[in-house]
Amino acid sequence: MPDYTFAQSPEIILTVPGNKDTAKAREKAMDQLMELMDAGKLPTELEEGFSPQQLIVVKEPASDTASDEDAITQAVQILSNLATLKLKVQESRAEALTVRAAVDILFTDEVVSEDEIARLKEGFKVLKTFAQANIRYQEARSRAEQARAVLDQALKSPE
Repeated sequence: MPDYTFAQSPEIILTVPGNKDTAKAREKAMDQLMELMDAGKLPTELEEGFSPQQLIVVKEPASDTASDEDAITQAVQILSNLATLKLKVQESRAEALTVRAAVDILFTDEVVSEDEIARLKEGFKVLKTFAQANIRYQEARSRAEQARAVLDQALKSPE
């Protein structure tokens, strides 16, 4: 039975009946992934356009070397995810802070125009996107600490 995971949540394992990694097996894994998403049990949000080809086959370690290599691969994937999230947070931070400052007008007795309210409502989307990305970034950062340690250990020169 092939098992699959994906870079955004390597702790999630999707098991599919069968013996080989095939397009049909990947589609079944995607179905399981969609069920997790629909049930709200997926710890991360996947970008639009996530495809079965992005699933990663999880193989049983044949030896310690294979296990070490898998750990390194996983560590790199975790760090790559952290880099992506960091960029996303940085790109939306300034706009989100501007919108956040504008929210305070709702708590004053000042008259607010319909245009200001409309701009504010549009800004809520930016706030939501930034806040969600920031939370995912903070979670990914804590996981990435271990990934960095794995890579540091692998990069040590034998003495």
